Amino acid sequence: MKILNIYKSIGVVALAATLLVSCSELEFDIPVESEVALTNGSADFSNYVAIGASFSAGVSDGTLFRESQNNSFPNSLASAFANAGGGEFRQPLVNDNVGGLLLGGVQIAGPRLYFDGAGLSVLDGTPSTEVSELLTGPFNNMGVGGAKSFHFLAPGYGNLAGVPLGQANPYFARMASSPNATVLEDAVSQNPTFFTISVMGGNDVLGYATSGGSGVDQTGNFDPSTYGGSDITDPNVFANAATAMVTALTANGAKGVLSNVPYVTDLPYFTTVPYNAVPLDAATAGLLNGAFAEYNGGLQLAGSLGLLTSEEIAARTIVFAAGQNAVSLVDEDLTDLSALGLPSYRQATPDDLMVLPSLSFIGTLVDNNPTLINGVSVPLSDQWVLTGTETQASIVATDAYAVTVQSLAEANGLAFADLRVILSEAATSGAMFDEFNMTTDLIFGGLVGLDGVHLTARGYAYMANKFLEAIDATYGSNFGASGSMLKAADYEPLYSSSL
Repeated sequence: MKILNIYKSIGVVALAATLLVSCSELEFDIPVESEVALTNGSADFSNYVAIGASFSAGVSDGTLFRESQNNSFPNSLASAFANAGGGEFRQPLVNDNVGGLLLGGVQIAGPRLYFDGAGLSVLDGTPSTEVSELLTGPFNNMGVGGAKSFHFLAPGYGNLAGVPLGQANPYFARMASSPNATVLEDAVSQNPTFFTISVMGGNDVLGYATSGGSGVDQTGNFDPSTYGGSDITDPNVFANAATAMVTALTANGAKGVLSNVPYVTDLPYFTTVPYNAVPLDAATAGLLNGAFAEYNGGLQLAGSLGLLTSEEIAARTIVFAAGQNAVSLVDEDLTDLSALGLPSYRQATPDDLMVLPSLSFIGTLVDNNPTLINGVSVPLSDQWVLTGTETQASIVATDAYAVTVQSLAEANGLAFADLRVILSEAATSGAMFDEFNMTTDLIFGGLVGLDGVHLTARGYAYMANKFLEAIDATYGSNFGASGSMLKAADYEPLYSSSL
């Protein structure tokens, strides 16, 4: 058997040698995968102009700074466009990586946030960007942090004299072509061949949400001159502004991409602090229940008088127990019982969203009094909580804006990037960007920056890729197929404090 196996082995070797000799005499036509050349399709990227608010500008970690501008999604798009006929892309750069602004030497916007290894810290530095030192344009990146939809059409929004009065935007004042120019006029005057309008309607609802719903839902009010800074813009006002922007930018045949607004419920600014953020032992819970006994008794009296339903009595009754407890809060949407001397108190539910700054406020003392604890014995005021009712108002407005944006894209043959879906995916299962699974978790999620609203450098690159995908689908370019998409590894999720 051993001899037979040896002969078999020899036979196999001989056969292999024969095949090798035979193959060496043959010519094989082995196909070699060729590199796909990048094409721009029907789009003309030679003069790209971006218009939008803070996402376009590149705001990250609470402010605008030089490196965040370099990593803005329009700047990243422009770098991709450069290989498909794109031209120069100018940005109104700030002076440093500290962030923040000065007006007449007085700080009006602070430095950026950074991760200190244990939590969030404000960079120890002094801003050097002086608003009154006006820049000479034009600028391809017309991103203006803080701008609402109707601000893009407002004359004087870049008037330096109006900045200290709150009547003008300091970022636009630095780059406006004249005190009376509008953002849209300065964008259109460049005669762009391609444009992006990003996160349309973002600030029209975000200011309301970040203020804990302390503003007014202005749905039904068509006069934006009467709005406060934290109000929700009426959907019709938004639609008129968005339509005017698209009409003006497409008048000369320019193509572009529109995008909508993510839900606030997907941003870590509203999801990081839990509603039940109060840990108590049994003794402390008993003391608190004693303190709220009179209030709870008053609710029962109001019920007996027919002023409250049993459901509202249950919702307003404040009871603590050993373990994790829901914070206490003021809810102005509750039935007004001031005639009985009863405030509008209740405890939070999972539908209530604690805003990110409440992280350092809940549990603090009022006037160093150990019995007056914010969010516990002293209910949180409106600014610290976006209640379920206020959240719903934000969602309704966001949906209305989204319908307008998508309709404008379809009616004008423009590409459309659905950022609501993108952020929702990241907030649930995570979003894959090359080898990285990005989530909306604060600090380590990789997608959203330290302020809980704006994106990281990697997040903006991911956003740029989503725009490129939409451009490929609409205009027949092939950024994806040609391997021209941005690479996740080229962008860090956290900025160093030592920039």
